[in-house]
Amino acid sequence: MKELISLLEGNTFVVSDRRGDIEPSLEYPTGLFSFDTRFLSTWILTLDGERLHALSVDEETSYETTYFLVPGEPSHYVDTQISVLRQRAINGSFEETLTVLNHTTKAVDLALRMEIGSDFADLFEIKNAQRKPAGATAQVEDSTLVLNYRRQKFHRQVRVTSSVPASVDEQGMTFHLRIEQHGEWRTTLHTKALIIGADGRDFRETLPIGMDRPVDEIRAERQQFRALAPKLTCDYLPLATAYETSVRDLGSLRYESIAFGSQLIAAGLPWFMTLFGRDSIFTALQALPFLPHLVPSTIAILAGLQGSRLDDFRDEEPGKILHELRYGELAGFEEQPHSPYYGSADSTPLFVILLDEYERWTGDQQLVRRLEVQARAALDWIDTYGNSRGTGYIYYQTRNPRSGLPNQCWKDSDDAVSFRDGRLPGFPRATCELQGYAYDAKIRGARLARTVWNDGVYARRLEREAAELKERFNRDFWVADGEYYALALDADGNQVDALSSNIGHLLWSGIVDTDRAARVAEHLLGPRMFTGWGVRTLATEQGRYNPLGYHVGTVWPFDNSIIAWGLWRYGLRDQAGQICTGLLAASRHFEGRLPEAFAGYQRDLTNYPVQYPTACSPQAWSAGAPLLLLRVMLGLQPHEDHLIIDPSVPPGLGRIEILDLPGRWGTADALGRSRLV
Repeated sequence: MKELISLLEGNTFVVSDRRGDIEPSLEYPTGLFSFDTRFLSTWILTLDGERLHALSVDEETSYETTYFLVPGEPSHYVDTQISVLRQRAINGSFEETLTVLNHTTKAVDLALRMEIGSDFADLFEIKNAQRKPAGATAQVEDSTLVLNYRRQKFHRQVRVTSSVPASVDEQGMTFHLRIEQHGEWRTTLHTKALIIGADGRDFRETLPIGMDRPVDEIRAERQQFRALAPKLTCDYLPLATAYETSVRDLGSLRYESIAFGSQLIAAGLPWFMTLFGRDSIFTALQALPFLPHLVPSTIAILAGLQGSRLDDFRDEEPGKILHELRYGELAGFEEQPHSPYYGSADSTPLFVILLDEYERWTGDQQLVRRLEVQARAALDWIDTYGNSRGTGYIYYQTRNPRSGLPNQCWKDSDDAVSFRDGRLPGFPRATCELQGYAYDAKIRGARLARTVWNDGVYARRLEREAAELKERFNRDFWVADGEYYALALDADGNQVDALSSNIGHLLWSGIVDTDRAARVAEHLLGPRMFTGWGVRTLATEQGRYNPLGYHVGTVWPFDNSIIAWGLWRYGLRDQAGQICTGLLAASRHFEGRLPEAFAGYQRDLTNYPVQYPTACSPQAWSAGAPLLLLRVMLGLQPHEDHLIIDPSVPPGLGRIEILDLPGRWGTADALGRSRLV
């Protein structure tokens, strides 16, 4: 895959090649995007009819960048006589300042051209390599290039203007330049992407944060966000870099919901710039000790959109928490069920887990009281619609065979759930981690019932059900001939016996019998699963293992952070430390930004982690992973109005100190040092 450069601010982002160009393509997700629509699919700069070549790209921030370009191929024998700077910013709109520099001793005449076009593609069309019928129009209005797409009430528009006069046609803008010796020429192209309602106004004008903010205002707001995060000092540079990058990326992934006016965390660029139930909850859990102010809006919006009816098209059920919310054309016309879509079986118990964890850290009982009805409805879903087979386990099967997700666990690709020999089970399926989440949700729901809702009877019932689930689970999911937990049960209750990273989530949930935890850890840290960088999603000898398979052999930083948390919970600190050091070492090769996933090759084979070709970056729960690893290494745990600090810093990392950790205790500092080996 060719190298792509991204800019991001709110729900608007640009993906281009290294020259800054955007070409119409369904192979690469390049373009100017906002709220699931591609507003620019062509943005190509030429000088005297020739494409330019990049010397360098400044990527210091996520919302502005500069491309340093020259015409022709640079050579040792011919000095470049002309250079071009493309200074680009996302600030609600899309601005690009073009500067042409003449390095010669005489005046030059040049023709600078920007090809401009839009297919107004829905993000799902790009992801699934589909093209919509032609429908976009282009026209020139008073030196403004106007691109339009309308389908009934769905109306999207792009308006492009230049700060200096241009020759504007329906395919772009041309500038005829004369630049004196050692002189320069400059223009700014201003592009507005409009989501137009029936009243002719841009919907986004109603957002609290406003549109077209000055870059200085964005910069100040990002600095303020960073200042809210605890201060980390440490001896291990990769940890410091990963922490700073994670905080910066979580700040850049925030966006204003067009429907609810609340600030949320998008799941990841480029495919998932929207609210996801599962991803948003896990990101909130990872970030909670450091950035608790990110969490309430996520909980509140998920509660507000909780399922209330049976809707087969959207996989909606009463009490169910959504999977994904989209704003594009296909969702609007119900060609995709994402308005919102409820096809995940894990977001509902995870919602209860997050609500409890948030209260443990912050003491915000007001929110827990306000969402009591929604939390009880989520717990009821576990025992009713989730328990569709009547066996006491969460099973899933889409109600929408045409466009619903077949796999509704976090490994949601088609081949992610298999027997060890590679066969795929039928539906419905009950993956192991879902049962762990259900167990944890009941335990946490019982605590909230007893301490906040003042309902001891309900608390005792939930605790009894959790204990029964744990006993039943340890009987039915344990693979005796391998001494690990099966990936899933099939519709007949047979074990889907692949060895997978899902068993690490069981440790996090607490459903694993104590006397089996060490054996589970041996599998996770053994050579079949641990690459040296992290735990593979699927063990090497399994039938469907592929080190470049999305969920069948790659390493996911998010997955590994949860596994490390689970190992820590069972007192397996050395094993948790192995995962921490492996991931942090891997982060060095990604400049501190852990991607969505990377290849599952053994560390001694490559000496560096191999990129997965279509991984999202930045991605929210990958950005959250270093934060959770930091929590694990310092042993941070809330207890009533105190913060417990029980560090176990892996060898080689030296000293770790973090200041001003926020919580119900006010703020606290934590310090840990590597143990001697």
